[in-house]
Amino acid sequence: MKKTILLFAIIFAVGISAIKAQGCGDPAGETSSEDGAKIFGFFQPQFDYNLTDPNTSTFKFKRARIGLSGTIPYDFYYYVVMENSAFVSQSGYPYLLDAFISYRRFEWMNISMGSFKMPFGLEVNTACNALHTIERAIVSDQIATPQRDMGLMAIGNFLDKKINYSVALMNGRGLGIKDNNLKKDFIGRLRISPIEAITVGGSFRFGYPNTDDATRMSYAAEAQVKFGEFLLQGEYIYDEGDYNRGAGGGCGSEPLTLGEKRNGAWVHAMYLLPFNLQPVVKWEFFDTDNAIADNSIYRYTFGANYFFNDNTRLQLNYLYNVEKGAETPNDAVMMQLQIKF
Repeated sequence: MKKTILLFAIIFAVGISAIKAQGCGDPAGETSSEDGAKIFGFFQPQFDYNLTDPNTSTFKFKRARIGLSGTIPYDFYYYVVMENSAFVSQSGYPYLLDAFISYRRFEWMNISMGSFKMPFGLEVNTACNALHTIERAIVSDQIATPQRDMGLMAIGNFLDKKINYSVALMNGRGLGIKDNNLKKDFIGRLRISPIEAITVGGSFRFGYPNTDDATRMSYAAEAQVKFGEFLLQGEYIYDEGDYNRGAGGGCGSEPLTLGEKRNGAWVHAMYLLPFNLQPVVKWEFFDTDNAIADNSIYRYTFGANYFFNDNTRLQLNYLYNVEKGAETPNDAVMMQLQIKF
């Protein structure tokens, strides 16, 4: 099989539909057999000012993605995305990020095969172009990896979308890497909305990332409250056992060395003001090794999102980082402009 795939998004991640949960975003529902193939994508030019010793700064592309999706009679759907940012790819060249084929005759169960996001975690399964802060939480990038993999997934909903589920059987090795053992990772996510304003859920993963003997187990709990223009979201993730050290962190982040048991959490809140300005605050922590005292990493993000229109957004974030026990100068100011089509 060819290398894995790339994906793009055009959707806000709250109340996300079945197909949309498989990637960074999806124009699912906008494409029909009459419309033919649909080209979509987004670009995120960004400026980073790092308060290190000495200070550094750079212009870059956080992401630059373009994709193609469509339906084929009857009931088949295809989705392919390329990542074109040299700042994300380790090789510096464009690569296939997400690509899958889905059979979606029934709303209660779509079946997909190919390369896509693993169904684990709230923030990982939020569309990349709908993230409320420029960076995902450290725990999402370090524990919920590999974020993308090759496999088979069932995804659907019940009771007028009050219950949403997804389960997958995946290699467990990461993007563009062949599996090196007979056993596969079993991953799943369940979300329940008892009332419109509240959604709670959880995720799990059990797999064999490197051999047929060493296992990995992960679980997550998530919650969301949305009243009008106010949104509060949070998530806790725990992980233990073996892990694929070659999988790397999410979206080009540098992988950290992890202990036998590790965990972390994040919470953020925001409110969309009448003039399209959305202040955002976020708190997070990550413990790379539960067996070592005083080694947790804390991050506080203070930011604002300004929406010029439905397809253009400006984000400004200040990241205040605190390393318990061994603090280093590594705060950052980030500005990102996004356009999607």
